[in-house]
Amino acid sequence: MSSLSTQVLVIGGGATGLGIAWDAALRGLKVVLIEQSDIGQGTSGRHHGLLHSGGRYALSDPVSARDCASENRILRKIASHTIEDTGGLFVATPADPVDYPDRWVSACSQLNIPAEEISLSAMLEREPLLNPRISRSFLVQDASVDSFDLSHLLVKGIQEHGGVVLLRHRLESLIRHQDRLVEAKIIDLSNDKSLRLSANLFVNAAGPWAKTITTMAGVELPLALGKGTLVAMSHRLVNTVVNRCKPPSDGDIIVPVGTVAILGTTDVPVKEPTSLDIEPWEVDLLLAEGDLLLPGLRDSRPLRTWAGIRPLYQPADNGDTQTRALLRAHVILDHEETDGLQCFISVIGGKLTTFRLMAEEAVDLICDKLEIDQKCSTASTPLPHESGQFLSLPSRLEKLERQHPLATTDQIVCECELVLRGDIELALEKSAAGTELDDLRRDLRIGMGPCQAGFCAFRTYAISSEYYSSPPSLKGLHNFLYERWKGIRPVSWGSTLQQMEFSRRIYLDLLAAGPKSEKRS
Repeated sequence: MSSLSTQVLVIGGGATGLGIAWDAALRGLKVVLIEQSDIGQGTSGRHHGLLHSGGRYALSDPVSARDCASENRILRKIASHTIEDTGGLFVATPADPVDYPDRWVSACSQLNIPAEEISLSAMLEREPLLNPRISRSFLVQDASVDSFDLSHLLVKGIQEHGGVVLLRHRLESLIRHQDRLVEAKIIDLSNDKSLRLSANLFVNAAGPWAKTITTMAGVELPLALGKGTLVAMSHRLVNTVVNRCKPPSDGDIIVPVGTVAILGTTDVPVKEPTSLDIEPWEVDLLLAEGDLLLPGLRDSRPLRTWAGIRPLYQPADNGDTQTRALLRAHVILDHEETDGLQCFISVIGGKLTTFRLMAEEAVDLICDKLEIDQKCSTASTPLPHESGQFLSLPSRLEKLERQHPLATTDQIVCECELVLRGDIELALEKSAAGTELDDLRRDLRIGMGPCQAGFCAFRTYAISSEYYSSPPSLKGLHNFLYERWKGIRPVSWGSTLQQMEFSRRIYLDLLAAGPKSEKRS
């Protein structure tokens, strides 16, 4: 068993953990981050991609609202290349409380959240599909953020400043010496080898798995889990983030992301971080609520569904079983103060929009405990900029039109998202340890368009087989297709069902690429 040592071990590779590791590395700390899967597979990759203006929580959670507003401005400076400045609208439909908009505008003003009322004609000129019966409309500074791009740039920033990011490394146990946490036992899932890693301080940033981590250390964590289901429509119905101007509830927002529009979200209390099953009522509710904003939406084609788990702080004196009622503000727990266990802190709650602020406060505490005098610089340090923006279809089309028609890298592998063979080969080249189809999905949006991997999955698998000396296992293709089909199944009616059946016949009948239990005799 090999051994390593570091000053700070961060457990969890979502936006929170990556932000903490980036901040710590910028301050000159020796930091290692471990993640049991790949980046973006947890909550940070299972949301609607909203960069909050703060407006959503202006009345229900002023602390979160103020944090979102200030961090929105910072992220536009340090990570502008991951953000599409869609702008946002808060609109009052006939089903919403009449007195809410005035109270909401007043709260926004007190919290320094820009909100400008516009005429209904200006609203409809901007978004002509919106309900003409909307009574009031306000412009805010919402935007769409690509969490996958953001996570990649955070990894790059960590590594550029001497930090270590270990993906597919699962924490097996935490080792205590009396009242001090001293060591972690980790399994490298790529080869099943064990690693012992000692640290001066351990940071639990595991999101929905945070309680599992504290249990390993022998302490309790006041954590509640709320499942949020989302539905992606097959095309971009709006170009502006649209919110209902009412208290936050299920199905009250539509976010344009890339080529689709995302309806969100439900909030269902669950017991486990893997409780991601989607109930039919959730889909029906999201479509019905979306129809109040965009009449006729229920007749449009839903592309797929997915769910994410919100990790929320639930104090012992709060017995509310409904996670919708819990505050979204983040909490940093020093387990030396709460449980008498030294060298261990947990960071829970918060939003993707506030990840940098959460990291700053966490690393401030780390430096204080390690007696290191280094100030945070992330608010003024741009993340490393990578050329190209994979989410931008216009830029992909422009790139395609510029290239010679006979060049092999011009071959279009994914027609829905205009992914070229050269894009895939470049991604394979960058990955020293091998790249799975799901990694390429997060990097390039392979399989995320209207056909949901009907054509591009086997093409990408074939390119991977040519690239590596030993062809990748078919299991990876099976798993990738299963995840696509799992997201389609809750909305499998009409044209979506036709597409699903068409894709199944390609893989099961034509290519014989499915599990034996699914093949016809």
